[in-house]
Amino acid sequence: MHFGSGVPTVGVDALTDGDFLLDVREDDEWQAGHAAGALHIPMSDFVARFGELTDAAPQDAKVNVICRSGGRSAQVTMYLAQQGIDAVNVDGGMQAWEAEGRPIVDDKGQPGTVV
Repeated sequence: MHFGSGVPTVGVDALTDGDFLLDVREDDEWQAGHAAGALHIPMSDFVARFGELTDAAPQDAKVNVICRSGGRSAQVTMYLAQQGIDAVNVDGGMQAWEAEGRPIVDDKGQPGTVV
């Protein structure tokens, strides 16, 4: 893990299947393709829907926040840290996820793509 511009960051290569993943991209991006098992709360709705994260995340789990390239997720990571939640930004976002050959599914569970 490294700290870029004050935000704790993790590379896709360091994530394992059991890690909790929060996708903060918008609905159209999510529907086109996302990591299976990720929790989806768009950044635009995040503060209003914050309770969904606290309900879904395992107690004391590190929250790995992902977006398309890492910009929006960095902002959400900073917000979560201010709330006392152990959160890290996934460096390179879903573009890095795809480049690593990680599986991507669409909203119907079929192979998806990053838009």
